[in-house]
Amino acid sequence: MAGLQQTNSEMILLSWVRQSTRNYPQVNVINFTSSWSDGLAFNALLHSHRPDLFDWNAVASQQSPVQRLEHAFNIARQHLGIEKLLDPEDVATACPDKKSILMYVTSLFQVLPQKVTMEAIREVEMLPRHSRVTREEHIEVHEQHFSQEVSFTFLFLSCCSEVAVSLHT
Repeated sequence: MAGLQQTNSEMILLSWVRQSTRNYPQVNVINFTSSWSDGLAFNALLHSHRPDLFDWNAVASQQSPVQRLEHAFNIARQHLGIEKLLDPEDVATACPDKKSILMYVTSLFQVLPQKVTMEAIREVEMLPRHSRVTREEHIEVHEQHFSQEVSFTFLFLSCCSEVAVSLHT
């Protein structure tokens, strides 16, 4: 039952985000991981409810993902009282931590208008389940893991050969 409640809460939260950011063509939030890594979703969410706080075009077009994330977190702290719970460098990755993103977006949900339409919820229900991690992200994560394994194996073998050489001398 707790898992079902969490799934429903995530669906409502994702519906709210998608509904709030609908007018931002650069933003397409389909999950609570990779959709947030470029910083645009956080800024669009803030701007959709508080357009008086900053110029969207300046943020969207002229900053790096880390700068956009820093901007969003600073705006949320200064104007909404939400503590900076995330480090931009931890979010600006291929697969940021889902629970951390959920926690922060929930904090935004609690202080921003919460109107969610049934249409927005139905739209989220229609999203493919596998959209949580795209194929490219899945491959990239496995390539990074494989690369780390190769590096570790190479380091291990190098150490073994150094030990073998020192034993023979």
